Amino acid sequence: MEPVILTTERLVLRTPDASDVAAITAACQDPEIPRWTTVPSPYTREHGEGYVRLIGEWWADGSQTIWCAYRDGELVASIGLHHIHEHRTGGDAELGYWVAAPARGHGYLVEAARAVIHWGFAELGLARIGWRAVAGNIASARSARALGFRYEGLGRSALTSDRGRDDGWFGGLLATDDRGPVEWPIL
Repeated sequence: MEPVILTTERLVLRTPDASDVAAITAACQDPEIPRWTTVPSPYTREHGEGYVRLIGEWWADGSQTIWCAYRDGELVASIGLHHIHEHRTGGDAELGYWVAAPARGHGYLVEAARAVIHWGFAELGLARIGWRAVAGNIASARSARALGFRYEGLGRSALTSDRGRDDGWFGGLLATDDRGPVEWPIL
């Protein structure tokens, strides 16, 4: 699959290239990113180079569609659809993201995610997009709830990373769902 550029009112979402490695590496120095994601820590330039290379490979094989989101040329987030599976009855994928520390609290993630979700349902024909986060990641849960995801439960020791196993929160959004926020028992 060929990479696409998505635009919103304030953001441009595009696949990163070699010129973005320094900004990605700098953003991933924030300890909150590896705390809640599978991003390595410490995060080196080589990790950033590998991430950019893998994004190109994932787009090419159609397994994942990852963008970096930019506001006025500054990196604000990385967001994408992971583990894309096609099915006769509509495919599924998982929404994943991280936000650079200076960009938090400005609504960029929800804005970018709306574009990615719309694209996934409209262009990939997805029937379902999943969300998961390490239990306790309130910021991620608030964003998912704002996007219309339904909370689907807690998985004990369900998420694995280099730090071991974590309990995970899980949610889902169907193509047919109203995208407005609904009640979540954890928020």
